[in-house]
Order: sequence, then structure tokens, then C-alpha cells
Amino acid sequence: MDKGKFGRRDRLVKEKHHDTYREGKKRGEPSACPQCGAVFSGGRWGWIEAPEGAVSCICPACQRIADDYPAGYVELQGPFFEQRREEILNLVKNEENLEKGEHALERIIQIRKESGHTLITTTGVHIARRIGEAVVRAYQGDLTFTYGDDEKTVRVKWVSR
Repeated sequence: MDKGKFGRRDRLVKEKHHDTYREGKKRGEPSACPQCGAVFSGGRWGWIEAPEGAVSCICPACQRIADDYPAGYVELQGPFFEQRREEILNLVKNEENLEKGEHALERIIQIRKESGHTLITTTGVHIARRIGEAVVRAYQGDLTFTYGDDEKTVRVKWVSR
């Protein structure tokens, strides 16, 4: 092994984490999203009154929704789910409201029924995990998490018994 004058040459170089919806530089404050009404102030997005002179810009969650580029996928399936579909989806919407109240960028993009299951897409990984855990707490069943892309995406699957 030759060290040379520039140090070791056999080391692995870590790539920088890349997230399309994470901004590299700090956003100007205050900023307000014209689509959802979220305001960027104090270093984070929240549901506050937009101050006078706030810059208009699209928030990352609205960008994800417009691009249809989810970070979380929640798959609900099974015979019990089919019997109680509306009840369980009401629980899912209540969890979204709780999470969205705490974190303005965590939202449900879409709920669609597909063959054999219902797929819920979300703007963040935290809301997807929260939905899965809430359904298991309320109705039991089998829950699995599969992370990908350096934990920037998650696939949550719940199967009723």
C-alpha cells in the first residue's frame, strides 16, 4: 500500500446524501406557501398566520404532491380490512390531522383502492410509519417496514388477520 503525499488511496469515499426536496441553503424568512398556507418561520414550516411581507414560495410538501413523488407508501390489506375499510380509513385521516398539526410537511398525498389492497402515499416517512403503528395499535395484524434510499423512503405494509 502506497500512502504517497496525499494520504491513503484505498479508502471508500462516502457519497453526499441527495434529497430533491431538501433545500441546500437556508430559505428566506418569513415565507408562505400560497397553496396550503404553511409558513416558514423560525427555521421550520408551521401553521401560523403569515406575517406582513412574507415571500410567496411553494413548500416541499406541495412540491411533492404536485410532482406525485411520495416518500412513504402505506399498503393496507386483508379480509378484516375489507370489512372495516371506512372505519380504518377514518383512523388514517385522524392520524394525518394529528401529524399535520405537529409537522406541516407531513401529509397524505393520495388514497387509492387497488386490486387486493388500498395504497396510501405520503409526503414523508414519519406519517407513513405513524399510520402503520396506529392501525396495528387499534386492529392488530402484521406490520412490516421497508426503508430505501438511505431512509428517505419507506414502504409500510399492514395485513389484517
